Amino acid sequence: MSKPAEHRPPGKVWLVGAGPGAVDLLTVRAVRLLAEADVVLHDALIGDDVLSLAPQAKHIAVGKRCGKHSTAQRFINQKLIHAARTHARVVRLKGGDPMLFGRAQEEMDALAAAGIEYEVVPGITAASAASAQLRVSLTRRGIARSVALLTPRAGEGEHPSQALRANADTPTLALYMASHESMAIARKLMSYGRDPATPVALVENASHPASREAFTTLQGLSEQPIGALLGTAGTPEGPVLVMLGEVFREILQQHTLLWQDNSTSAA
Repeated sequence: MSKPAEHRPPGKVWLVGAGPGAVDLLTVRAVRLLAEADVVLHDALIGDDVLSLAPQAKHIAVGKRCGKHSTAQRFINQKLIHAARTHARVVRLKGGDPMLFGRAQEEMDALAAAGIEYEVVPGITAASAASAQLRVSLTRRGIARSVALLTPRAGEGEHPSQALRANADTPTLALYMASHESMAIARKLMSYGRDPATPVALVENASHPASREAFTTLQGLSEQPIGALLGTAGTPEGPVLVMLGEVFREILQQHTLLWQDNSTSAA
């Protein structure tokens, strides 16, 4: 006879990186764990094609989206603990890499405090996917030997401008979850001494077939919202990565020349 759920030992939780979105960019380990999971607690941006890899599992949406209804982190922690106490194999599926801007530490701390075993499976982060898509290396000998991954989101007691100011002169910057504040961020970077002519690359839905790209300068970013630059009406639906630095100079020039050629042809 099986033990009642309340008397079973807790199951194990895997915090799994779902990568940037393309299903074939998941790791082999992630695919195996999804196929074995009893329950999958997933972020809002996880696509159905990824979730279809776990048809046998119960799917629970616990994602957070900027400007939309979302689940508070403390409730996500509670749901995760409850799932582990009622199921043997629990996958917490997080977009990108769990250890980058995914609040994984809070979930790991909650699991540890509850006496639940867990493991982390890394995933491809958006900056890697976007740079691969653009075929532009984030580092380049003689141009950029360092990269900073930043987000304007700030926790309690933090000031979002501190990290931006501290990294204003880092050769290459990749800004996550920055689309709603992109114009203000560009102005701040210029006020901190960053050259207004610094090239900027925008990638929406990196790795997806419907991904969109746009290229401008820091000055241009300060003057137009992300949606206008990407050619959309209003705010883009997908996540947008804002990247800037001299490594994007060549691709900016190529697209500027292409735009000029198209404009001349149209005339």
